[in-house]
Amino acid sequence: MIYLTFLLAGETAEEVGKGGLFDFNATLPLMVLQFLVLMTVLNFIFYKPIAKVLDEREEYVRTSLTTASANLLQADQLTARYEDDLAIARKEAQQIISQSKKEAQEIVTQRLQEAQKEAEKLVVAASAQLNEQKENALKTLESQVDTLSNQIKSKLLVS
Repeated sequence: MIYLTFLLAGETAEEVGKGGLFDFNATLPLMVLQFLVLMTVLNFIFYKPIAKVLDEREEYVRTSLTTASANLLQADQLTARYEDDLAIARKEAQQIISQSKKEAQEIVTQRLQEAQKEAEKLVVAASAQLNEQKENALKTLESQVDTLSNQIKSKLLVS
């Protein structure tokens, strides 16, 4: 078995000596030339277009970010302005509401005073009418008392 191992090792040593990965003969300059041609072709066909696309994309992203930041700044300014306008509008609305409440209170007070005056007029008119009816009733009663007393007198005198 040891003999077989030495035999295989000897054969591989002979093969390594005959030709390896880099033999210094006419194939080495040909391999270098092929490698340089491949690099040049790949550079023109593959790397430059990809690099161009990547550069364009990077420029697009950069301009998009710049535009977005400018738009965001403008939106912040608009938001601040609209919030100020909203605060002013709320103050004006509160003033209008308080003014309307004040005017409504004045109208209620005025109408209440008018209603009280009218109620007083009605009470005075009803009182006057009751006094008049009372006087009429008293006059009627006096006339009836007079006629009854005359009748009683005449019956007493006749009897």
